[in-house]
Amino acid sequence: MSRLPSQPLFLTGTDTDVGKSVVAAWLMVKMAADYWKPIQAGLQGETDSEAVRRLSGLPASRFHPATFNLDAPLSPHESARREGVEIRLEDFHLPLTPNPLIVEGAGGLLVPLNHQDYMVDLIQTLALPVVLVARSTLGTINHTLLSLALLRERNIPLLGVILNGPPRPENRQAIESYGKVEILAEIPTLPTLDSRSLSAIP
Repeated sequence: MSRLPSQPLFLTGTDTDVGKSVVAAWLMVKMAADYWKPIQAGLQGETDSEAVRRLSGLPASRFHPATFNLDAPLSPHESARREGVEIRLEDFHLPLTPNPLIVEGAGGLLVPLNHQDYMVDLIQTLALPVVLVARSTLGTINHTLLSLALLRERNIPLLGVILNGPPRPENRQAIESYGKVEILAEIPTLPTLDSRSLSAIP
């Protein structure tokens, strides 16, 4: 992944459950990076930070605490509302680290954080370039092109797209062509997900 910078980057998705945490773990292994999840919504069971730590095999010192930990596994705005918490953009500050930093968002770009701000506003506040994670399967072209359009409308630097799932060459070609974007990598469906299998992906 020499094409990715050593500066912090924001990992967002075209939707929820598109494999951001798997991609985050892979990037951490490839880049020897740290990880930060600014908003963790859903504390029952394994959190995203815990999943990324398990998949990457990296020590706890490479993981920075979330700014907001919210119990309900819902959109941040609703989870925060139920707990009487107000998510404010000014509360977020990038962790200090000498290592590259992977910042993982929640859901997609237009996930609400409060009554007026969205995930894309947090990306702009943090002033980070974006890597967009998209599923490889049916429906990905529309979701990915919409996300790319919003990033460009907001003038947010875009490093490229990472596809997650079984290879679909026709979808990759469509995203590259219509989206005018580089596909940085494809993460295939793996029979076993762990640091060894992720490290083997070029």
